Amino acid sequence: MVFRTIATSAALLVGLAVVGAVAGPQWDPRPVTEHVVPATPDTRIGGVDPAAVASGEIGAVGDHEVRTEPVTIELDGATVGGLLRRPVQADGSLLTDRPGVVFVHGAGTGRAVEAFAGTADDLASAGIVTLVPDKRLDTYSLRDRDYVAMARDYDRSVELLRGVDGVDPSRVGLYGESEGAWIVPILQADDPSIAFTVLASAPVVPPREQAAYAVDNYLRHTGVPDQVFRAIPRAVGMQFPGGGFGYADFDVRPWLVRQTAPVLVVYGTADASMPLEQGARLILADTAAGPGDAPVTVRYYEGADHGLRVRDGAAPDGADHYPLHPDVVRDLAAWLQGQPGTADAAPQVAGATPEQLYLAAPVPQPRWWGNGDVVVAAVLGGAGLVVLALVSWGTVAVLRRVRRLARPRPHGAAHDFAPGVGGALVVLGVGSVATTGALAVYLLLVARLAFDYQRNDLIVQGGWVTVRVLGVVTAVAAAVLLQRVADVRSTRRPAGAVGVARGVPAHVVLWCVVAGSTSLLLTLAYWGVYQLGI
Repeated sequence: MVFRTIATSAALLVGLAVVGAVAGPQWDPRPVTEHVVPATPDTRIGGVDPAAVASGEIGAVGDHEVRTEPVTIELDGATVGGLLRRPVQADGSLLTDRPGVVFVHGAGTGRAVEAFAGTADDLASAGIVTLVPDKRLDTYSLRDRDYVAMARDYDRSVELLRGVDGVDPSRVGLYGESEGAWIVPILQADDPSIAFTVLASAPVVPPREQAAYAVDNYLRHTGVPDQVFRAIPRAVGMQFPGGGFGYADFDVRPWLVRQTAPVLVVYGTADASMPLEQGARLILADTAAGPGDAPVTVRYYEGADHGLRVRDGAAPDGADHYPLHPDVVRDLAAWLQGQPGTADAAPQVAGATPEQLYLAAPVPQPRWWGNGDVVVAAVLGGAGLVVLALVSWGTVAVLRRVRRLARPRPHGAAHDFAPGVGGALVVLGVGSVATTGALAVYLLLVARLAFDYQRNDLIVQGGWVTVRVLGVVTAVAAAVLLQRVADVRSTRRPAGAVGVARGVPAHVVLWCVVAGSTSLLLTLAYWGVYQLGI
């Protein structure tokens, strides 16, 4: 009996491993072989005219007081607010003929009173007029985003800034951070009069590729087992549940080719979510391939994260309050005010040496589980069948026991299932649901660790072992159930003896648990719980 159980369990585990291997793509990112080598660790901007600095035409951070005032920006079908910051002379008058910058938000919500506050204020104190608009949210959601339409909205902010007193309308440009770096090139390509663009923490590659790259990087930093990486293409590459997410494959590079204005590219070397070297290389290559002249300057800041902040110690009020890298705004102010001399001045690439281990690349598409609706249906449907069947069976069993206590039967109670079948059925059903729940909890805990840049071997390694042990126990229960069913069917039973199950309700419970558990086991195999190096 023990040998049969071991053999059947082994066969089931191998079968689930094979199903998991062939049901979806593997994950095998290509390593970076050509690395970006900065010319110098000093990020200072070249080409700054000393005479312009001496005359005050090119200011430094802190040179001026800043006047901040709210503005209203009219869009097509909506109105948003914004904050305008202007440099003020010692006598209280506004500076004139100053360059201006419109800030373009990254992902998520963006209120002008919170977003870019430090950067916009520091640039204004150096002599640059800054405008941070509120982010339009009525056409922006997790499921639906239109970067071309968003570019048209931000163009209204550009128009407003060009008409502000003290601004030189021929020297207005854009600062786009993260997701905003997909929008800024569209704006400049459609409006060549935009004087310059700053791409901060720019993904460059399509969102789906960037997401897969970021997840891979986060998981490596967190130290997850190798088996977990298989989930990356299966989660990121599938069609997301409920549809939408068309922007996941948006490609900004056709607009990069059309750039004509100078581009400043800035990254922090501690940014695990962006392809630091690949992004800069693509921008350099694409802007050089176009018909216009778009000189590119690249800077890498040591230890700065995705928001160009340095996480040195604990931030008193959360991650957004970590200080900006001290050299970022200094270099921005010099590059913006020093145009055109700073646009193509050496060194083109400078700063700390970035490290990108693997390339961001097109994500393999899943096959059988490629539709997220199917994945959700398999999990919810399977778990629902199991839970409903077991709860119903347990309720009926309790009611029967109550009736027996009230009216004892002389010949004992009738059983719903043959000996050994009921117990194996319960372990199979409970185990499949528990393993699925444990996997979900494990992935959520790992995600939280990854996004917080933390490691915890007890959760990462111990949690994965727990999930896999639960999976093995469930597979063994399935093997025992198969054996008991086979034994009952092959044994000649005396008259009146119960078969595998007695009556319609018991058969319904049996098939619901088997069907639901099978759905969950196949799903667990797909997400890598039963990997055996296949």
